[in-house]
Amino acid sequence: MNLKLGHNFISLFVFSLTFLFPLSGLAQESLSQEEVNGWFETLSNWGRWGADDQLGTVNLITEETRVEAASLVKIGVSVSMAHEILTEEAADNGNPYDHRMTSIGSSPGPWSGDFIGVSYHGYAHSHLDALCHRFQFGTMYNGYSENNVTEEGCAQLAITSFSNGIFGRGVIMDFPQLRGSDWLENGVAITPEWLDEWEDEHGITIGSGDIVLIRTGRWPRRAALGPWDLSQNSAGLHATAVAWLKERDVALIGSDSALDVKPSGVTNFPQPVHALVLVALGMPIFDNLDLEAVAEQAIIHNRSEFLFTTAPLRVGGGTGSPLNPIATF
Repeated sequence: MNLKLGHNFISLFVFSLTFLFPLSGLAQESLSQEEVNGWFETLSNWGRWGADDQLGTVNLITEETRVEAASLVKIGVSVSMAHEILTEEAADNGNPYDHRMTSIGSSPGPWSGDFIGVSYHGYAHSHLDALCHRFQFGTMYNGYSENNVTEEGCAQLAITSFSNGIFGRGVIMDFPQLRGSDWLENGVAITPEWLDEWEDEHGITIGSGDIVLIRTGRWPRRAALGPWDLSQNSAGLHATAVAWLKERDVALIGSDSALDVKPSGVTNFPQPVHALVLVALGMPIFDNLDLEAVAEQAIIHNRSEFLFTTAPLRVGGGTGSPLNPIATF
């Protein structure tokens, strides 16, 4: 066979497979732990905003980007991007919310009251990870030692670094919608090629200061098929996507899951995206958001960008915070 003709035939064959099986992101080339470990240096933002920096990539949200984000409000429709609290233990919820009434209608006095408590990290509850939530090689973002986290909390990089709130351009990258499905199957990896494809399809370029939200369709899958252990099987970002986030100067990243594809495709490294994003990039992560309402509004209004607003609880030394982000179109 002619070499050029053979090459064209192979290219057409690969393209056809991609078209026929668009959800076959399962077949990812395995990466070594050593290779990914090297990215902690090559993708590092350490020192970029000074040796004492506490904000990481949130520095990319500026006065100018906030004004631009405010201009995205055209019709005034707002929707929540937090999932309703889960109070029942399940395969994806080992730490249910503890919500109980402390005063009710039959109690003496004219008041009602309740107690709310939760261990929110994991795969169930909508929350924001602070930069002190993850260590790698004994350090956190910007070289702060893991020893800065004690029984008193995080002495550096705590959630209170973001007490002034998050206000910026939100962009929902809806991959089930891109693929014409209700959800991505477990193990499907979102690669840089998928991110580029989404941009081309929607005519949007992700840029500096953006808040990027990855929809996998986790919640409709849960509603249809029941809870499952997301720590073992989940659609999500492949480790190679982290360099794409760095190149675009994304300010914050979030998803309706816990961001990483699982299995990760990296030998002996179950959550490389979480580690690289928090420790190397210094980028806070929104976990377990409910992106169904915002995805619906994006389709209705033919707009994938909107004003994103939220604020964490001011917990001194906190490793993160439950919250209720809002999208306003």
